[in-house]
Amino acid sequence: MSCLVQKFGGTSVGDVERIRNVARHALKARAAGHDVVLVVSAMAGETNRLLGLVRAVSPTPSEREQDVVVAAGEQVAVGLVALAIQAEGGEATSFLAQQVRIVTDGVHGKARIQHIDASALDSTLRAGRVAVVAGFQGIDEAGNITTLGRGGSDTTAVALAAALHADACEIYTDVLGVYTADPNICPSARKLSRISYEEMLELASLGAKVLQIRSVEFAMKYRVPLWVKSSFSEDPGTLVCQEDATMEQVVVSGIAHDRNEARITLREVPDNPGVAARIFGALSDRHIEVDIIVQTAAREGRSDLSFTVTKPDLAVARGAMDEVAAELGIAGVESDAQIAKVSIVGVGMRNHAGVAARMFQVLANEGINIQMISTSEIKVSCIVHEKYTELAVRSLHTEFGLDAAASEGVRG
Repeated sequence: MSCLVQKFGGTSVGDVERIRNVARHALKARAAGHDVVLVVSAMAGETNRLLGLVRAVSPTPSEREQDVVVAAGEQVAVGLVALAIQAEGGEATSFLAQQVRIVTDGVHGKARIQHIDASALDSTLRAGRVAVVAGFQGIDEAGNITTLGRGGSDTTAVALAAALHADACEIYTDVLGVYTADPNICPSARKLSRISYEEMLELASLGAKVLQIRSVEFAMKYRVPLWVKSSFSEDPGTLVCQEDATMEQVVVSGIAHDRNEARITLREVPDNPGVAARIFGALSDRHIEVDIIVQTAAREGRSDLSFTVTKPDLAVARGAMDEVAAELGIAGVESDAQIAKVSIVGVGMRNHAGVAARMFQVLANEGINIQMISTSEIKVSCIVHEKYTELAVRSLHTEFGLDAAASEGVRG
């Protein structure tokens, strides 16, 4: 029998009727001859509710104890889904992370999966039962409960699919698939029938919310066919898969934006060996991820250094930089939370010149100043003032032909 891993997000299990719908969905796949593993998120709003309780009790909670509390949302959800499958006449067993042994590192709140023991799931599937697994959760080597961060259930699903050598992993959400841009701000955005792992990884890292970054990393590493589908539609969704030659004909496949960025600028940084290591080491010690880095040319032995972090990390990052500035004799530390990142992504950019210039010209035509730039083989990102986010996305979407009804992107 083929094996399917299906992940259902919080909106898909938001109430009892939706939970019953998930149960029927799983039993339909079983009836079609598949072994089925369901990965389930907490019910919509539950994680936020639990976080609210944590903060009401303690303004500065222990990360370990916070993980204990917020992981409870998935425990409730998997139990309810397993009961719903049983009520529909099927057989199901629920599993928490410690029962499957989804082992992570010890970084609470954004733990990374290290290995999975799937033997308990294998036994359940051989017995003809649906396995219902809590997403988002893990345990560290000491047995402490950890959580994988927002969107972590996607990562759980793809990691389980890899461990089980599943034929496919299906991510069910409240959208029909992967779009050329966020339809909420770009009404002309279109659903893609397929997209490469590399493009999806870039889009996820650049602000597209449809898939969590690490889930795409797992899918790409282990070549797991990954589908993004809607829980409320029979639409086939979007397939995330290996790149092929036809994908390179599309210059730009999608436009991403991220309002969750903030910038820190260090003024007059000593231009000496080891200074950058000290600055970014202080951020690494606090588990803060840095995105774009720009350094000016040195003048009189000093230069300015700017970098971006996420808005939730800004306060801690700013505090760390104030300490480093005092230690290294840096003239000043500035921060700006009123920025956004707008990006174009496409594997076809490797073989087409002038794509970045077109992007910069479009932004210039709209009077949008570019504050920072970052590039890779298949993407160009610009930091702009956040008030221009929607205008930038819509203008770029039109420029690269993504709202043309006849094709998925501009072809070379």
